[in-house]
Amino acid sequence: MKEIYKSYLKDPNDAQFKKGMQQLRKRKKSLDKQFHEEHDRVFEEIDCLECANCCKTTGPLFTNQDISRISRKFKMKEEEFISEYLHLDEDNDYVLQSTPCRFLNEDNTCFIYDFRPNACREYPHTDRKNMYQIMNLTRKNASICPAVGRIVDKILESV
Repeated sequence: MKEIYKSYLKDPNDAQFKKGMQQLRKRKKSLDKQFHEEHDRVFEEIDCLECANCCKTTGPLFTNQDISRISRKFKMKEEEFISEYLHLDEDNDYVLQSTPCRFLNEDNTCFIYDFRPNACREYPHTDRKNMYQIMNLTRKNASICPAVGRIVDKILESV
């Protein structure tokens, strides 16, 4: 990961950062617009393929639809796919057996990009509606994804 990207990462337990995120949550009406605008700006300067920290450090949840779609592409039975790649976590959700993601190629591209899990498609969730509902997740994601950290910084600067 580039040094500049590392500088954008946040400590989710930092008191000042937590306070800033709590302030943002209160701005329900304008929050989506701010996040969406900064999302577009920041992703013009940050290239996920130069980072892939999400794929290297965390794993997505796999829905039943994800499992069905991916196992079909691999010409595997769903049970085989689960046994080979996944396990149930403490919340009874299917997640990868280990990180980094086994589908991450050496050049940071994704081997299953065209049929990847929905959680990967939507990550880092900074362009969704009702951002105020996922501020705790966004705070956590700012410690994983430099783009999230940068987006939050830009929004907090404008407050």
